[in-house]
Amino acid sequence: MKALYDKLSEQVSKATTRLYSTSFTLGIYLLEKDIRGAVYAIYGFVRLADEIVDSFHNYDRRRLLEQFKSATWQAIDESISVNPILNSFQQTVRKYRIGPDLIRLFFESMEMDLQMVNYDKQDYEQYILGSAEVVGLMCLHVFTEGNAALFEDLKPDAMKLGAAFQKVNFLRDMKDDYQLLGRVYFPNVDLALFTPEVKKRIEEDIHQDFAQALRGIRKLPPSSKSGVYLAYVYYHSLFSKIRRLPPQRILAGRIRISNLWKLQLMLNSLMGYKLKKV
Repeated sequence: MKALYDKLSEQVSKATTRLYSTSFTLGIYLLEKDIRGAVYAIYGFVRLADEIVDSFHNYDRRRLLEQFKSATWQAIDESISVNPILNSFQQTVRKYRIGPDLIRLFFESMEMDLQMVNYDKQDYEQYILGSAEVVGLMCLHVFTEGNAALFEDLKPDAMKLGAAFQKVNFLRDMKDDYQLLGRVYFPNVDLALFTPEVKKRIEEDIHQDFAQALRGIRKLPPSSKSGVYLAYVYYHSLFSKIRRLPPQRILAGRIRISNLWKLQLMLNSLMGYKLKKV
């Protein structure tokens, strides 16, 4: 009967991914079937923690995050959780040997969201490491499926891909992060003086992250390459749209790509993959 509960747990993680992120759902769909559940599990875990710090403002977020963190470690220690998302996550952690240091760093970044408003360079780099780069490494454990040498080879590139995604999110959500959550993630940036020059400096950093990440994507196993490449294509397209916009537009509202365009990007990335352009 445990197998039935495990199946439910995977379905809950999958439903969470589908509800919150069309782009990641499409990317995961292009992964080989036997590793999709693990990536759904990682996304579901990350999303739930993120919701606690970003959305539950009428509740004691610090206490809720601490409870969630304790439940995570308990699930890993006991190989089960009555929280379906944590149950699927602990299975992924154990199956793919995701180290506890990655999980600790992730929670440290979530805790930063409970208190930080303006980030200096050190805080910013620490937050990116825990909130994005280690998530890339969790997924890389799944993609490399126990190949330690390949994992170490692709580790810097996976971290850059996670960083690029997160920094694009910061630009995309700049208005809401500042007006609703009171946060400015980019170090030494005054939004009252968010000039084209400041924006261009941020974008150049992201461009370099994307360039290194693509080199790593090309080395991924066939089981994961097309799915990761689609996520790359989607985020790079969003980044390109942001680059074309003036700073005032970034501060006016969230930047989006339509679902129809996402589907077109999916077809384009598949074509590029089949033509061996990746």
